[in-house]
Amino acid sequence: MLDVSQNIAEMAHVACTRLGMQTAYTCLGAALSFYEWDRLSSHAAAWLVHEHGLQPGDRVAIQLPNLLQYPVLALAVLKAQGVIVNLNPLYTSKEIEPVLQDSGATLLVVLANLAHNAAAAVVNTQVKSVIVCEVGDMLGTVRGGAINFLSKHFRRQIKPFHFAHGVKFKYVLAQGKRLAQQRSLQWQYSPERLAVLQYTGGTTGVPKAAMLSHRNLLVNIFQLDASLQGDCPSSGAVMLAPLPFYHIYGFSLSLIMLAYKGHHALLVPNPRDTSQMLKLMRKYKIAGFLGINTLYKNVMAHADFDRVDFSQLQISTSGGMALADSIAHEWHQHTGVRILEGYGLTECSPMVAANTYSNYKQGTVGKAGIATELLLLKLNGEQAAIGEPGEICVKGPQVMQGYWHNPAETARAIDVAGWLHTGDIGVLDAEGYLRIVDRIKDVIMVSGFNVYPNEIENHLASHPEVVDACAINVGDELNSCIKVYIVSRNPQLTAAAVLNYCRQGLTSYKVPKQVEFRDSLPKSLVGKVLRRQLREEHQRGAVNAG
Repeated sequence: MLDVSQNIAEMAHVACTRLGMQTAYTCLGAALSFYEWDRLSSHAAAWLVHEHGLQPGDRVAIQLPNLLQYPVLALAVLKAQGVIVNLNPLYTSKEIEPVLQDSGATLLVVLANLAHNAAAAVVNTQVKSVIVCEVGDMLGTVRGGAINFLSKHFRRQIKPFHFAHGVKFKYVLAQGKRLAQQRSLQWQYSPERLAVLQYTGGTTGVPKAAMLSHRNLLVNIFQLDASLQGDCPSSGAVMLAPLPFYHIYGFSLSLIMLAYKGHHALLVPNPRDTSQMLKLMRKYKIAGFLGINTLYKNVMAHADFDRVDFSQLQISTSGGMALADSIAHEWHQHTGVRILEGYGLTECSPMVAANTYSNYKQGTVGKAGIATELLLLKLNGEQAAIGEPGEICVKGPQVMQGYWHNPAETARAIDVAGWLHTGDIGVLDAEGYLRIVDRIKDVIMVSGFNVYPNEIENHLASHPEVVDACAINVGDELNSCIKVYIVSRNPQLTAAAVLNYCRQGLTSYKVPKQVEFRDSLPKSLVGKVLRRQLREEHQRGAVNAG
């Protein structure tokens, strides 16, 4: 089961050949069949090798939202024996530049709407060429051309930019088609080769890049499929895919798993546009919803949620952040389908554990996948007992090769025995179910007791007037002070009422000392609240006040 003899490019080519004209992706009203995905990616790969000069192991940075161009170019890079470097489309030039410098990417793929940021960043990097994509490039000649024209000339969505060696996506496909007819490509190579440099969120400086091999990523898909067994929809199932490709969760499920299982993914370019997402859900009777806590919450809060037909829904998954009990309960009550919460991290390609419908326990992230070992360590280095919290350590074939050009951080993360120290705190019960408590760096020490922000936030999420909540420590190591940031649907909600609600469900030392109301909380593109940003904002405010 876990013997991987193919790389991702080979696996995808075989799958596309078998599935033919079956739809692989739908986006903005246009469909891409498996046959077309395979054909167009081969054309783009030919351009990468024969015109750009991509060498095996060269890095290609892709900075795109969920458009059809992404799977075409991502598979092309792997067929050309390159390495994908995923970049958040919303990164500023100051965030783009260090990633390009660190990865040594020689090619950048970017959306025209965002290219002005990249143009300011590539000057001091090794980038030789830039492929510029436009939203309408794969939406048909007439409709796509009209969308591109309107975006540039009427909607003013594209700011001026210039690249010394920039080419258009359509040019790449056209030239690649000609080159592919003249010279063939061979993509049979070792699955141990590097496939993706996936940058993880760092606390300071340049984020670290996890080196994920073809084997890491494919093994993890096999592990997930083996865990889910009959829970995973069969070939042709329509899966809503709002999770961005640049995130390891979306990349794994909506690209690799899609090819492996033959799913049909409905791509959502902007996961924050809940109205558009619900239009897709009403048009297509989805079999699967691949989401996170925030996406579920936003969908259920929308006025059109009750108009969605969930009669074909077979599976709902959640990862990337804690799933609130209230959200899980409401979704199950409305759709009749439980949300399968799982646990993973970039360094594990990403899945470590997952709930299944045959082995389900709410409030946990399920059991470890096959060939995956878990070890929980207390802060003193001793192994945690059953029911006792400890740092989650993982060993298995999905664990990364290390951090790119960073042996010191690799040695800190993976010990001499091969255990990856995740930085997450969890609890294992007697049946082997894992419950995630929090991140080690987010734990707040109050009077000698550990307080986990997730527990406070989960309790506040059950308040009928609270939309969002985030708990952080605004004190120091000696004198902690829990502060909660609240987004409320009721402008009359008071701090006193919030604190009183906390006292009703939390032990006294877990009750916050400060409450601040906000219209919104800072979040990542997929909706994960950025605690670090709130801490930094509080620190700046304290300095200014002083």
